[in-house]
Amino acid sequence: MTPERVDAIVIGVGQAAPALCARLDKEGLKTVLIERKLLGGTCVNNGCIPTKTLIASARAAHVARRGSDYGFSAGSVRVDMPAVKKRKDGVVKHSTDGLAKWIARMKNVSLVHGHAAFTAPRTVSVNHRLLQADRIFLDVGARALVPPLPGVREVPFLTNSTMMEVDFLPEHLVIVGGSYIGLEFAQMYRRFGSRVTVVEKAPKLLPREDDDVAQEIRAIMEREGIELRIDAECMELKKEGGRIVVGLACKDGPPLAEGSHLLLAVGRVPNTQDLGLDKSGIDSDERGYIKVDDECRTSAPGVWALGEANGRGAFTHTSYNDYEIVAANLFDGERRRISERIPAYALFIDPALGRAGMNEGEARKSGKRVLAAKMPMARVSRAREAGETQGFMKVLADADSRELLGASLLGLNADEVVHSLLDMMYARKPYTTIQRAVHIHPTVSELIPTLLETLQPLR
Repeated sequence: MTPERVDAIVIGVGQAAPALCARLDKEGLKTVLIERKLLGGTCVNNGCIPTKTLIASARAAHVARRGSDYGFSAGSVRVDMPAVKKRKDGVVKHSTDGLAKWIARMKNVSLVHGHAAFTAPRTVSVNHRLLQADRIFLDVGARALVPPLPGVREVPFLTNSTMMEVDFLPEHLVIVGGSYIGLEFAQMYRRFGSRVTVVEKAPKLLPREDDDVAQEIRAIMEREGIELRIDAECMELKKEGGRIVVGLACKDGPPLAEGSHLLLAVGRVPNTQDLGLDKSGIDSDERGYIKVDDECRTSAPGVWALGEANGRGAFTHTSYNDYEIVAANLFDGERRRISERIPAYALFIDPALGRAGMNEGEARKSGKRVLAAKMPMARVSRAREAGETQGFMKVLADADSRELLGASLLGLNADEVVHSLLDMMYARKPYTTIQRAVHIHPTVSELIPTLLETLQPLR
């Protein structure tokens, strides 16, 4: 078969690919964009957009039930799950339709639906076509990991993807995994009306977070009636009648959880196993993540990997930043790098956790003289007025340079407020800059200057 020559090939329409294709189109490069399933990847179809839409529905029901706290009664609140799913599907469709229209307007980009795989360096096969290009970009993403738990293939289970098709209320949802995905679904379905149990193998929820953050999040979950079982290192799954049982393979005794439905939320695996990486000269690690340098270049000349599959960030914002790095370095004469990125993310429970930079453990290991400050959200006038006083704000700073090192904000609007600190970190300005700023009252952000005034050596 004679290969077709094009200027660029983009495999996978995740969060980096559409913007990258728009730039390739602007540069006049004949580009083939290949997607085997859904435009937009995880974020649009079964990640950020649909889950935050579901979270919004769950919060509305939760607030309605709390009417007496605000001086009214909404009566008995019943969640209509088919209607909740329909609303979610509409929001997702708006995004996917927008992506399709954007790509269709690109004059030099052709979209191909099919499975792409390398047959040789810089050579890709798709739908009985053989394509060659000097520039190839991989944005293939990742999917839910199905762990090798005893009995996992003998019981029905859901993942974050198949949860998107649920249009009913599980009587008792058991979630294996007490991290970000698991906790968001736990609170969401508890608020919809399900009984929820979370089983986590680690000694605490959210192992990467500071102990006080994890403990407060656990308290938030428990206040809403979510059952939490931690330190379950040797789980096994089995079906007993119409129930799913999560037990301990290493000891006898009562099961950790027994419910009507099971959600596995224990991590991600990259979509690289069937890309033909071995024929392309592209190196990957033992988990299948594509190895890249600081500018998203793979070990194969002329091939870049962007997004979750490169193992350098599992978020939409890091995927999009990968695009920015690649485009700036290729076309704008810049030298942008992944290592310039400050870690930042959120846990979208209610109230949310906003994180930026180092946690306490990382700060202690940095060799810097660290200052720390912490205040409860009950100190925030806006939080009291809203009846949302759970959580706290915590910041870390370098005593010598006075630059901010990290922030853990857990509370009302924390996922938005954290950006004021993140921006200061990128600007590399001393914390006194924001400490002396005059913030609007009453807002959540106005606590930040007050908080910074209380910085003390980290103990």
